[in-house]
Amino acid sequence: MSVVGFDIGNENCVIAVVKQRGVDVLLNDESERETPSVVCFGEKQRFLGSAGAASAMMHPNSTISQVKRLIGRKFSDPEVQNELKMLPVETSESLDGGILIHLKYLKETHTFTPVQILAMLFAHLKTTAEKDLGTAVTDCVIGVPSYFTDLQRRAYLTAASIAGLKPLRLIHDCTAIGLGYGIYKTDFPSKVLVVAFIDIGECDTQVSIAAFQAGKMMILSHAFDRSLGGRDFDELLIGHFAAKFKDQYSIDVYCSAKACTRLRAACEKLKKVLSANSEAHLNIECLMDEKDVKGIIKREEFENLASGLLERICIPCNKALADAGLTAEKINSVELVGSGSRIPAICRLLTSLFKREPSRTLNASECVGRGCALQCAMLSPVFHVKEYEVRDSIPFSIRLSSDESPICAGSNGVIFPKGQPIPSVKNLTFQCRNFLHLDASYANPDELPLGTSPKISSFTIGPLHGSHGSTTEVIVRVQLNLHGIVCIESATLIEDHVDDSVTAGDHHSKFEAMDVEPNSETVGNVTEDCVNRKCGSPCSSVDGTRKDKANRRLHVEVSENIYGGMTKDEILEAHEKELQLTQHDRTMELTKDKKNSLEAYVYEMRPKLFNTYRNYASEQERDDISRGLQETEEWLYDDGEDETLHAYSAKLKDLKQLVGPIENRYKDEEARAQATRDLLSSIVEHRMCAGSIPLQNKEQIIDECNKAEQWLREKMQQQDSLPKCSDPVFWSTDIQSKREELNMVCQQILGSNCSPASQDVHNTSHHQR
Repeated sequence: MSVVGFDIGNENCVIAVVKQRGVDVLLNDESERETPSVVCFGEKQRFLGSAGAASAMMHPNSTISQVKRLIGRKFSDPEVQNELKMLPVETSESLDGGILIHLKYLKETHTFTPVQILAMLFAHLKTTAEKDLGTAVTDCVIGVPSYFTDLQRRAYLTAASIAGLKPLRLIHDCTAIGLGYGIYKTDFPSKVLVVAFIDIGECDTQVSIAAFQAGKMMILSHAFDRSLGGRDFDELLIGHFAAKFKDQYSIDVYCSAKACTRLRAACEKLKKVLSANSEAHLNIECLMDEKDVKGIIKREEFENLASGLLERICIPCNKALADAGLTAEKINSVELVGSGSRIPAICRLLTSLFKREPSRTLNASECVGRGCALQCAMLSPVFHVKEYEVRDSIPFSIRLSSDESPICAGSNGVIFPKGQPIPSVKNLTFQCRNFLHLDASYANPDELPLGTSPKISSFTIGPLHGSHGSTTEVIVRVQLNLHGIVCIESATLIEDHVDDSVTAGDHHSKFEAMDVEPNSETVGNVTEDCVNRKCGSPCSSVDGTRKDKANRRLHVEVSENIYGGMTKDEILEAHEKELQLTQHDRTMELTKDKKNSLEAYVYEMRPKLFNTYRNYASEQERDDISRGLQETEEWLYDDGEDETLHAYSAKLKDLKQLVGPIENRYKDEEARAQATRDLLSSIVEHRMCAGSIPLQNKEQIIDECNKAEQWLREKMQQQDSLPKCSDPVFWSTDIQSKREELNMVCQQILGSNCSPASQDVHNTSHHQR
């Protein structure tokens, strides 16, 4: 069994796997360590990953990338509209306000959701991992941005389940980076080591402050800018050169999807060149309207264009420091990763902010995937990993309300405040009748990315059969699970009143307090928020205990409604559709392989027919085979250019039937010579063995050997008189049968009288019999 970590980036994906000797990054079919996050729909099949990126130029209007930016978001979101403008595919709004992607595939219009497209990527990565490891892959850990909402996290889990994966945890990108950084580090100082991880990815920027001690890590704060990444610097270059080409060459690249794709790829390379050089040249042949274009830009000019973006880099860094209660001087190290982190101006800016140069000890592209794989090994019972405690935190405050009123007036209903450890559990006690309705939502919209709905989900607990119309006590266990998703783990009805004392509290993963100045605190048990539904005020005592008259506890059914999530029927339908598409892709691959086999057979057989097989085929046979090969070749490049698997298989079978007799004659000649030598060797051995047995048995063995030798001599004389283009008088299988028959008869005659020297021959004959 293998455990795998997936890093689904906006541009590329990384697959990391834990093996006995450490963590490895798997190679894809093109022997690349990174797989493009691209899904392309061709005329008859899908192309995923590297194949999708290679086919994007041929099918620009049916290629989908950067789907990570669309997961769990609304069609009307202004940021989503900007993202959709970059996609050359047709989109629309679903009934629940989500995003629908319309594509032409197999001469029909198909509609997909971003979750389905993401599931296709997961399925492709799963297949790649299974090919490399040679075993089934189900358990995995997936990296997600810290700014992902509850709905986006659920969408990732849904996409993984559609692809047949079982995520053990969704882990924040920077938390995965910190795990890979801290678990191998041994030179910890006497006090706590505080590290700032800055991940400038393709489309977003994430900053996390982490505190390290030997054997443990604690995330102090998360901050982000989800619309600032390396892609935004590319767009500046694209806009700059698009305006320049419009004036200089009178072409508008935004009018052509293919031209935009080519210019975007060229600008991305140009940005990398500028990271190491003071100026860079851009040359594209036949960009549009059969015009070659060229341009030049200096690093200083590029930095002036990007001045607005560079200023935004400091905002999440300062926010992360403020949330952690630290100053830049308290940071011991700054680790810079991500595809967008190679711009020199960014390094200078961060050096000025943190008063130290950012370190690059981690692999900028693979560190998230490696951390995910390590976390998966820690959660899986298959691997034994050294003890290392990871304490992550939620970046948003979550509240719980009943009938749109908070369950706790003092804290505005916040049950999991910002910075709450993941996972955490709280027990809440309610007095209610028949049904209990609860709503989970984000308490502070200012903490959320712009355009994000604060609603999470609603819960209906009941019916409460034991209440009989009276007020009944219900204990609800609310969980913030490993994925960072809020859910109700269980609900218990209390019946049959007997004096009892119940102590309830706030439970989360055990983690000792770290001495981090100036924001030092001890995480301990917190009294639960017990609420009387009638008055809306806390009903727990100061010491965390309350008099509960419960002797009998009954499990109560809990139903959940996720705002914007997929229903079970929709998930099942998406899973079946993915299976159908996968089966069709597999059939198309087999069809292409069979067509290639047929074409290779035609070109391989033509020279063999007039060289290797020339003496073994009659003139008529050569003419028939040549005609068949020529007709097949013409069919392949005419009517057979686009045929079914059955058609190619039938054509190949017909050709092999024509060539089969000649090929059999050629192959059997050598096999017949070897079989002849084996038969003569057996005859000699039996004659030698007959010298040490009674006369009567000796004469019988010699007589059998003479008969076999005479049969072989007659057959060889007949065969020598025939041309090679005729079927042989006897085949190698006939000689092998004669040898087995001789061995069997001699074994019966010899019995136990054979000499030790010939015992092996008799044993062989007995085994063959």
